[in-house]
Amino acid sequence: MKLSSLFAAAAVSSLLLAGPVLAQSTTAPAAKSDTAAPAAAADKKATKAHSPESIECSKQADAKGLHGKERKKFRSECIKSAKAGGAGATK
Repeated sequence: MKLSSLFAAAAVSSLLLAGPVLAQSTTAPAAKSDTAAPAAAADKKATKAHSPESIECSKQADAKGLHGKERKKFRSECIKSAKAGGAGATK
C-alpha cells in the first residue's frame, strides 16, 4: 500500500510541475513571431546605403571619440556643412 501511495504522489507532482512547462512552450512561438518583424525592419536599415558625407563624418566622430548626443550633434552639423560645401562647389 505504501508503494502505490508513492506512485500516486509522483504522478500528481509530475502533473503539477508539467503545467508551467507546457504553458511556457506555447508562448515561445508567439515571441519569435514578434521578434521577426523588428528583425525585418533592422535588415532594411542595414541595407540602406550611406552617403559619402555621412561616412566621412562618422570617421571624424570616431577619431574624436564622440558618443551619444555629442556624436549625433557633431554628425548632423558635419553632414549639413559637407552638403552645403559640396553644393556650392558644383555651382
